[in-house]
Amino acid sequence: MHARSPKLLEDIRDAAAFIGQVMQGRTLAQYSADRLLRQAVERNFEIIGEAVKRLAQVDPACAEGIAQVPQIIAFRNILIHGYDLVDHALVWSTVQTQLPALLLDVQALLAQRP
Repeated sequence: MHARSPKLLEDIRDAAAFIGQVMQGRTLAQYSADRLLRQAVERNFEIIGEAVKRLAQVDPACAEGIAQVPQIIAFRNILIHGYDLVDHALVWSTVQTQLPALLLDVQALLAQRP
């Protein structure tokens, strides 16, 4: 594992855990209506995407342990560059379906570090 990989993985885990925590018990309607919550979640997805991108650059072998790396990076790009195209239902769905798997992948990689 590259020397920078643990920090990047920790950043991903921290951002994913934050999203999970603030979204717990929320509905799509609540999420859609709460601008502060949406911006906090989107910002943390941006952090996840940037950390995954950097991990793929410095440690491609480690990044292979994360499912859907290109999609994670593309999602980050949409959030940053296509802010006017963000679909709240898509973000909500990503939190519900993709985030738990990402968190498991990252925790497994962190458990492998020396």
